[in-house]
Amino acid sequence: MGILQRFKDIMASNINALLDKAEDPEKMIDQTLRNLTKDLAEVKKETAAVMADEQRCKRELDEVNSEITKMQAYAEKALLAGNEADAMKFLEQKNQLTAKQASLQQTYDVAAANAMKMHDKLVTDINQLDSRRDAIKAKMKVAKTQDRLNKMTNNLSDSASSMAAFDRMEAKANAMLDQANAMTELNQTTQESGIDS
Repeated sequence: MGILQRFKDIMASNINALLDKAEDPEKMIDQTLRNLTKDLAEVKKETAAVMADEQRCKRELDEVNSEITKMQAYAEKALLAGNEADAMKFLEQKNQLTAKQASLQQTYDVAAANAMKMHDKLVTDINQLDSRRDAIKAKMKVAKTQDRLNKMTNNLSDSASSMAAFDRMEAKANAMLDQANAMTELNQTTQESGIDS
């Protein structure tokens, strides 16, 4: 391995360590959600396009159904008028429109299914992201609280050693006081006995 490669690896590892240290998960999840929201906006556009396709197919299907109904009515009127040739033309147009209707119905069914899937997926994805964000933020709050508790526990253990030192000083003071009282008592005994002792 060359010197330059090793230097590059060291620099990359140091930079990554700094980034890991500076990374706040709560802020990062917010940024990730902003990025995903942009992506979801694109999905919304695509979903709107699919829904527009569905509406266009529905409109075309409705128009063909209306034309079929008209051709049937025209054929019946032509027959009542005794004009079989025109009635045949109207029935022929109706048959062509019926073939077109089957194709449009199939296209509409696919477009409607796609629109429903896209819409449902979009709503599901947004709800999942929101609940995951809330869960991550809750975990971060618990972690911060636990960290504060751990620091307080460490401070209490430091306090315990301070308390032990305090207890030692109190014991020392008590011993000095006892010694002073004993000396006072001895001095009083010596003064009471006076010259005789």
